[in-house]
Amino acid sequence: MEKETSMEVTELLKEYENGKRDFADANLSGANLSGAILDGINLSRANLSGANLSRSHLTKAELNGANLHRANLSFAKMGSVRLADAEMTKSNLSGAFLVKAKLRRAKLSGANLTGSNLRSAILWNANLCNADLQLSNLRGANLTGANLNWANLGGAKLSGAKLFSAELTGICLRKAYINGIDLSGADLNGVNLSEAKLNGVNLEGSNLVAANLSGAQLRNVKLTGANLTRANLAGVSLVQANLNWARLCYADLSEADLREATLMGANLEGTLLAGATLSESVSRYFCLTVAGAVAAWQTERITVTG
Repeated sequence: MEKETSMEVTELLKEYENGKRDFADANLSGANLSGAILDGINLSRANLSGANLSRSHLTKAELNGANLHRANLSFAKMGSVRLADAEMTKSNLSGAFLVKAKLRRAKLSGANLTGSNLRSAILWNANLCNADLQLSNLRGANLTGANLNWANLGGAKLSGAKLFSAELTGICLRKAYINGIDLSGADLNGVNLSEAKLNGVNLEGSNLVAANLSGAQLRNVKLTGANLTRANLAGVSLVQANLNWARLCYADLSEADLREATLMGANLEGTLLAGATLSESVSRYFCLTVAGAVAAWQTERITVTG
């Protein structure tokens, strides 16, 4: 490996202005490059730990393997930037523009990504453990295999994102927009999805034990075989939802809207349905099952629609 080359900011900016783009392995630790225009620059493997790159222009820059530990990249313009294997632990990327950024295996644990735009970004196997992604735009992002344990995605936009094999322990998705994505088989035990938009989501066979889905929108969602034991589904919209063979033991479905939902083979032992809205066919199903009979004892003011 080449030895890092120590470089002064004024020197870098002068050489960049003169047409040089290759600054691989440069040592710019703690450098102040705030607002600098460095589009297309090659800073692969560079040491930028603690550097100030806020509001800088790094469109299509090469930063593969760079050290950006605790760097300030807030509101930086980084469209199509390459950051594969970059060390970005606890970096500040709030408000950063990262559309179509390549962040394969990037280390972003504890990073601040609030309000960042990561639309269509590639985050394969990225480490986002405990990262703050509140109000971020992750539409169409590829998060396959990403570590999102204990990350905060409150209010984030995830429609069209890929989350295959992603780690989701303790993730917060409160008020997130997750319409139409595939979360089949996902482990969402105890996860906060309250007031989230999950319309058309595939949650077949997922683990939602004790999950908080209160006030969420789950219209036309697939929950076939899902485990919703003791889940909080109070006030949820489950219109046209497929709950066949789902486990709803002791789940709270009070005030839920279950019109046109299907629950064939669902386990409803101890399910709370106070104030729920049911279609006539679903209501009839409750009355014909032993589990439904148990649930019926816990219902009040159920609305039955034709």
